[in-house]
Amino acid sequence: MQNKKNLAIKKNIFPSFLVLAVFFARLLPGLRPIDDAFITYRYARNILSGNGFAFNPGVHIQGTTTPLYTLLLSFLGLFTGRENASFPEIALLVNAFADSLTALIIWEIGKKLNSATAGTAAALFWAIAPYSVTFSIGGLETSLYILLLTASVYFYIQKKTRLAAFSSSLGVVTRPDGILLSILMIVHLIWTLLKDNQNPSQSKWGHIKSILPEIILFCFPLFLWFGFAWIYFGNPIPHSILAKSQAYFLPQKSAFIRFLQHFATPFMDQHTFGTYWVIAGLVLYPFLFIIGAQKGLKNTSHLWPWILYPWFYFSIFSLANPLIFRWYLTPPLLPYIFFIFIGLENITRSILSKLQQVPFGSALSAHQNMVTNLVIILPLILTSQGWTLKPDHGPQRPAPKMAWFKLELLYKKTAQIINEDLQSRPDSTHPKPVLAAADVGVLGYYTDLEILDLVGLNSHEALDYYPLERSAYVSNYAVPEDLVLDKKPEYLVILEVYGRNNLLNNPVFLNQYTMIHKIETDIYGSQGMLVYKHFLHE
Repeated sequence: MQNKKNLAIKKNIFPSFLVLAVFFARLLPGLRPIDDAFITYRYARNILSGNGFAFNPGVHIQGTTTPLYTLLLSFLGLFTGRENASFPEIALLVNAFADSLTALIIWEIGKKLNSATAGTAAALFWAIAPYSVTFSIGGLETSLYILLLTASVYFYIQKKTRLAAFSSSLGVVTRPDGILLSILMIVHLIWTLLKDNQNPSQSKWGHIKSILPEIILFCFPLFLWFGFAWIYFGNPIPHSILAKSQAYFLPQKSAFIRFLQHFATPFMDQHTFGTYWVIAGLVLYPFLFIIGAQKGLKNTSHLWPWILYPWFYFSIFSLANPLIFRWYLTPPLLPYIFFIFIGLENITRSILSKLQQVPFGSALSAHQNMVTNLVIILPLILTSQGWTLKPDHGPQRPAPKMAWFKLELLYKKTAQIINEDLQSRPDSTHPKPVLAAADVGVLGYYTDLEILDLVGLNSHEALDYYPLERSAYVSNYAVPEDLVLDKKPEYLVILEVYGRNNLLNNPVFLNQYTMIHKIETDIYGSQGMLVYKHFLHE
């Protein structure tokens, strides 16, 4: 009886440790929010304030691609004060909780596949991985999104297809590219039904009828959201997707190259071995992934969607070739490293077993579990190199090196400058000032101004001014000068590099606008962050 009690206690120790590790790894760095997260926060705040699902009150445009996360933050904001809800803190706690559940699910999947060591390593990886922690403390929807995808896989491999369908659907409402994993599950489910059919004379309707509950559970959340979006916004497709496809200039195959680099360094290997490790990683990690996938499939064929997902995601994004923001790289990473860990565990055990017949290898083989654990720990050590003890900006506490938010700090300082300028002018009956910017999250959250989104994520009219001439670009983005001149916003905030080749050389602009502040910065090769004001408002 006592032995059973001790065993139960031991089983509860690791899950508790895992949850604590996840929370500690996210609370330790402190808030390091990303500009895109503030777009979601402004939507959530407007919902709470009764201004509707809108970035600019009264303007129905779907500028966020994460409606479920936005609604969740709005709901939780009810309990922290409608007017004073601190969404960055709310988002951090939501994300830490979501990442904890994801880590526990990964651990459980490892046990179910008879790869407990690999599952444990993958769970610990997720607890400290810079690609997990950065966007959790950055306030993005990534943590919730990964949780829903991972939960759908967990249910699917247990053949709880109805729960898998519902979780997968919520994943799509959290972020549109969740449909990629859903497609793989749907195809595999249909293929499995046809393959296992014991009645060849059964009609196609018979097959469909057998999965009708799954179809309903998958379609119901999508029907609710897309129906609302069609009525409220006039289009179920997020406007931000259309804007990003037109506003940025990208070399061909840039997304493909970025994903190659990512898949070659899943454990932040470049921090230890340098950039040349990419060549070795392109061979080593896919090889380990294949070994791990083969081992997993011996337990259940329902792993096929998760196995194919990283490569399907890689292919679709490479073909679409969007600007690859860092958080786009996170979704395929978890299944990728999971099967790498299984492959590493499997190969290590196989080698140790063969060493039994070699005199000097018998000692290693006798301690197979200990040696395997040591080998598995190596990728975790590599991953830890992606952290820094003393960041060069933000809270001076250990944080992932990639948790970079210098630009957001500059925008927050700029918002304070604009707010002070507004307070210094006499009261007037003029309409609310318009602030134009290319990055609108922080500026929109910390000012109460109407925002003209120059990229077009939250402003319909911006798309009419794209595409621009190639000569306008210094980096991957340039301000559409005609948009600024036509709309005449009172304030304009841009990095100098965004307007170097066009707007800042335009005599009409220079005659109408005065630079009221410049913050020194070399971000993206810029020569400062510039704050302009229309001369009529001087």
